[in-house]
Amino acid sequence: MGRKRLQEPADGRPTVHTVAARAGVSIASASRVLNGVGGSAETIRKVRAAAAEVGYVPNAIARSLQSQRTGLIALAVEDIGNPVYVEMMRAIEAVVASSGRQLLVHATGGRIDNETALLRRLANRYVDGMIVSPIRVTDDHLAALVDSPVPVVVVGQLGEDTPVDNVRTDSRNGVALAVDHLVANGRHRIGFVNGPLDTVPGAARDAGFRSALARHGIPLDEDLIEVGDFQYAAGRAATERLLARTDPDALVCANDLIAVGALHALLAAGRPVPQDVALVGMDDTELARMMFPQLSSVSLGSAERGRRAAELLLQRIADPTLPPRREQVPPSLAIRASSGTTPLVPRPAGPPTTQPSSEGVTA
Repeated sequence: MGRKRLQEPADGRPTVHTVAARAGVSIASASRVLNGVGGSAETIRKVRAAAAEVGYVPNAIARSLQSQRTGLIALAVEDIGNPVYVEMMRAIEAVVASSGRQLLVHATGGRIDNETALLRRLANRYVDGMIVSPIRVTDDHLAALVDSPVPVVVVGQLGEDTPVDNVRTDSRNGVALAVDHLVANGRHRIGFVNGPLDTVPGAARDAGFRSALARHGIPLDEDLIEVGDFQYAAGRAATERLLARTDPDALVCANDLIAVGALHALLAAGRPVPQDVALVGMDDTELARMMFPQLSSVSLGSAERGRRAAELLLQRIADPTLPPRREQVPPSLAIRASSGTTPLVPRPAGPPTTQPSSEGVTA
């Protein structure tokens, strides 16, 4: 005997009442599941199955007016093309989608005015919550974060007394892992190619590099430090400047994009990796595994930071009274062919190697 046909509204569209009856749960329980608020695992399973069976499509406008929620979560990052943000975004989107919400992604270009304006504009009830990952943190940022009318989670370093949910890593210690590895493999003229020092990651990684050298008793040589930007072209140009004045046997790069630029600069200069110069990047993105040789890289847990940030945000939306939470994802080093255990090939004493033109080099 077939199921009794459920009564539909006049326009024929199934409603939450339809779903509740099909699932055999209360209307309140069905409503909580359909609005992403939650329920027991069995209730969620039954309601979602019933919704699919009857073809229920939520009325987003009505739901927003009733619940004062939009079903949208915003993510703001410096550059959506950067592999580290791509990994973070994928992890965030998976968590957000599981709650029945959608993710909006915004690229800020790292501009402080863009980020603070976005915080104020989107937080004006255009979204249910935001995840932001600023590379610079100013007083304007802090004011916009604290005053936001919707929940905000920051991925990155914040002051200990900032009353905002925060997921961070320890890139200073991440650089130390890279230096420790290179020293253990007999490298002592270790260079560092960094991003801007007025950024949070740039300052932390510079401090980590200097501290790691001091811990190993290696004198600091400023000629072995070069600053550019967190992009491929800037990383390559910075490495070319460094090679023009000194002769490293290893390089640590502040991210994988810089490291790829450094790899190409080294190969163009006739400096084989890792036989002549060992190379380590940071972020351990897919890019590191796509290079030849594959890049050793310090993982800062981009996907894990994204996942945790999304979970904290959903918890904050469900319960705004929670105290501020702070979570930290530890760094780890993935050792690959670009540093490995290949012994250092001695180079004859003399001035730095003269670099051939990089025009036409595709390595």
